[in-house]
Amino acid sequence: MFNAEDYTILLVDDEADIIEFLSYNLQKEGYKIHSCSNGNQAISMAIKVKPDLILLDIMMPMKDGIETCQELREVKGLENVLIMFLTARAEDYSQIAGFDAGADDYVSKPIKPKVLQKRIKAVLKRAKKMQEENELVQYGGFILDHDRHLVVIDDVEINLPRKEFKLLSLLASKPSKVFSRDEIYNHVWGEDVIVGDRTIDVHIRKIREKIGDNYIITLKGVGYRLNID
Repeated sequence: MFNAEDYTILLVDDEADIIEFLSYNLQKEGYKIHSCSNGNQAISMAIKVKPDLILLDIMMPMKDGIETCQELREVKGLENVLIMFLTARAEDYSQIAGFDAGADDYVSKPIKPKVLQKRIKAVLKRAKKMQEENELVQYGGFILDHDRHLVVIDDVEINLPRKEFKLLSLLASKPSKVFSRDEIYNHVWGEDVIVGDRTIDVHIRKIREKIGDNYIITLKGVGYRLNID
């Protein structure tokens, strides 16, 4: 059963009225809320309070949300904290840049409380489900280690950004299955997230560049599967 009181959320936005608006609506749902107004404060506070989710504005002075997200992903103990971007920018390139930086979801302003609450609940539930799955997937020399967030191929450790790791993890969950583009979108980005048509292709290409071309098979017009034969 989902219980909002079990989760801590860190709000990061340079606009005080947005912080007040979000704090009110999320505290009303039961979430424990912390807030700050810039990227540097966000990193310091995240280290201190260890939030389950960070709602992070992209357009901030001094250090924007993309840079802040990238730095958060480098902090030991915060590699897997959930990050949801808040932004008025809805272009595809902004979304792709955000996901490449390590974001888990993306919400455009103006923010509708009910939509935001639904998205927060969905991303927290997906994360919990993934934690409950097997921590280690191994097929011969191919190892996918959820606990360390690592791919190991023939004893060589390979670090993948969050979205690439989630995509590969999905394919590795059932190597004989061909996953459709819709299944990949829904699992990796969520049903309510709108991303560009080329997003999956870009992520598949980047994964292949790091682990080799032979591990992911493309079935044109159908989808993708993991090749571990």
